[in-house]
Amino acid sequence: MGSRGGLFCVVLALSSLAMAQAAPKATASAAGESARPALAALLEANIKTEWDAFQKKDKKVYGDLLADDFVAVEDDGQGMRTKTAVLSEIDRSNIYKYYLFAFKVTPLNSDAAHVTYEITMQFPLGAPVRLKRVLVSELWTKREGQWKQRYYQETRVR
Repeated sequence: MGSRGGLFCVVLALSSLAMAQAAPKATASAAGESARPALAALLEANIKTEWDAFQKKDKKVYGDLLADDFVAVEDDGQGMRTKTAVLSEIDRSNIYKYYLFAFKVTPLNSDAAHVTYEITMQFPLGAPVRLKRVLVSELWTKREGQWKQRYYQETRVR
């Protein structure tokens, strides 16, 4: 076979080994990519459930989706709010209808994701503000197998 043939066999063997080692990474990456739509659908459903609960003034359902160390920053300039403070705001809410759109979910790792979306809120006739549109940024974390919202921030669109 000669030295060239032996060298060829070594190169072929190393190439095969490198490809075999790379294959699981490619498969893991593909699995991560296929999990993205499922995660996006789950978090979008959770967010819709939150807004439905907020609109219906259902503190239990809304609170169950928030982490215990949840923090929110709203566009009203009143600073950060804790989970307790946000839950107490539900009683004063007067959202008549809302429209969610432009969802984007960015997984950060297997237990965290960043979500952005837009919401337009419609308030009843006679309310000081009839429509409000905000851009929202949220951090979701997976804790004890459940996805919980850890952080919420909104910026008003004028």
